[in-house]
Amino acid sequence: MQDLLLSYYGDDLTGSTDVMEALSLGGVSTVLFLRQPDEELLSRFGDCRAVGLAGTARSQTPDWMDAHLSLAFEWLKGLGAALCHYKVCSTFDSSPAVGSIGRAIEIGRGVFGDAPVPVVVGAPQIRRYTAFANLFARYREHVYRIDRHPVMSRHPVTPMDEADLLLHLGKQTALKSGLVDLAAIGAGGAATEADRLSGEGAAIILFDVASAETQRSVGAEIWRRRASSPFVVGSSGVEYALINAWKTAGLAPGPASYAGAGEVDRLAVVSGSVSPTTERQIAHALANGFDGIALDPLELVCERGDVAMEDAIRLGNASLTAGRSVILYTAMGPQADRGSEIDEKPGARHLLGRRIGTILQRLIAEQGLKRAVIAGGDTSSHALGELGVDALTVLMPLPQTPGSPLCTAHSRDARVDGLQIALKGGQIGHDDYFETIRRGALN
Repeated sequence: MQDLLLSYYGDDLTGSTDVMEALSLGGVSTVLFLRQPDEELLSRFGDCRAVGLAGTARSQTPDWMDAHLSLAFEWLKGLGAALCHYKVCSTFDSSPAVGSIGRAIEIGRGVFGDAPVPVVVGAPQIRRYTAFANLFARYREHVYRIDRHPVMSRHPVTPMDEADLLLHLGKQTALKSGLVDLAAIGAGGAATEADRLSGEGAAIILFDVASAETQRSVGAEIWRRRASSPFVVGSSGVEYALINAWKTAGLAPGPASYAGAGEVDRLAVVSGSVSPTTERQIAHALANGFDGIALDPLELVCERGDVAMEDAIRLGNASLTAGRSVILYTAMGPQADRGSEIDEKPGARHLLGRRIGTILQRLIAEQGLKRAVIAGGDTSSHALGELGVDALTVLMPLPQTPGSPLCTAHSRDARVDGLQIALKGGQIGHDDYFETIRRGALN
């Protein structure tokens, strides 16, 4: 592939589509692969300027990262893009034991060299802000410091109990870090401060982003440093910042326009999310014509899990055959979270995601569905693997609630090729998200 601006690894699937949406909205054609493609598959997307590889690192251990991330980074490096981005969640939730961003940075430096790694998390487009290293995120109508966020401070696996991202990273890596803060950026000193930190031996340089102005400055600085620092870490704020720099350099055409995808009569949704945002979305859908099927996650991961899957498929088929859309869900909000019980069985979370994916795959195949949704970041990463999808491209972004676009699936399996699918993170979307996807409406 020629003249790639960016390659990236998404540490979960919904985060990977978030990046693809940001790039596509900026006019940068992008493909996201679900696994490392062979040359024939790669050549089908030779006109793309950005290439992503979706992963599951957010829910994995450092030992897993050691075994898998180097290989992924080596492949991405071999594509020859100007920059490679390790994409993490915009809420930065991680820990030394699960989804360690610090360990990912160490592995990335082993592949791309020991230059300082820029870290960008703030993204005003999705209501994420960093100020003097502290992360803030919106929930409903209010913005909270991340350690006081009603959801992320209580995340069932990686609760964010520290808002200072450098202190948070310090629990995951011994690498020296530094900050280019709002004051330096506002005074036009982003480059000077980044160079100073680099000269003092900083291996990680966090850049504050809290506004469109600081975002433009940070994008220009990351692009300026690309030859010496080709590996960057952060949220989709990386792409939103870079698009500004690419426009200035004449490398990106500017905002792309999309049409709505059009309405479908039936939509199948599977959800492994325990987020209150998803809870409200499920409740809204059930009040507006969707059938709801509650799944017992413990039954799905036990020895008789195959029986529980068949029961869910039978009920889902009944709703769809009757002409109704259906949501199959393992929880209605955080109060229904069974995570501690699930974790008593090694590997059960990943197994749960795969079995939810199998349920959806069967419903799509048996009902001939054209559109579907998977809700939950970790769920999506493991569930989509059961559908036989090779790659995704953006079909319809949702500019009013960015982060979970409707995508087109590409597959060698003719039954899957062309499937329209949305991967929704737990915190993403308005209450009417599922109905919006069913209608194929832009907002």
